[in-house]
Amino acid sequence: MSDSSKLHKTTAKQRGPVHVAIITVSDTRTPETDKNALYLRPAIEAAGHIVSAYRLIQDEPLQVSAVLDELWTDGKTQVMFWNGGTGISPRDTTFDVLSRMLDKTLPGFGEIFRMLSYHEIGPAAMLSRATAGVAKGKIVFSTPGSPNAVKLAWEKLILPELEHLAWEVTR
Repeated sequence: MSDSSKLHKTTAKQRGPVHVAIITVSDTRTPETDKNALYLRPAIEAAGHIVSAYRLIQDEPLQVSAVLDELWTDGKTQVMFWNGGTGISPRDTTFDVLSRMLDKTLPGFGEIFRMLSYHEIGPAAMLSRATAGVAKGKIVFSTPGSPNAVKLAWEKLILPELEHLAWEVTR
């Protein structure tokens, strides 16, 4: 790790916990059956961070936009973790709404996510439109809705860089 990278991570840790919103996009799940939120909430808290919001919405562009507007102005959320709506079926519109709203994209997130997914699920990984970026000063991650995809994204990509990302966006 370079001295610059160490500095960023040290400074981020000094800034305190990161506030993460969990947004599940599903037409069938309920708060009681939302395996992703049931996994993410304790995982976020165990890492010393704070769940600032939880929303469970259908994959409808107006609902996605409404949650974006709410979380951009809530004064707490630094990171949004969206799960669901990243496929290619006609109902999968979350990616389309989110990608139009990003001020800066993090193409490496989707690329690495698909590479890691390929090792688990094979060529079907190319169907994922997982993405990440920055919008209105917030970090936005969007992953497929499968529990394995959410766990992979959180453990292998998001958690190891969460504090660094939050620091970069707010400095």
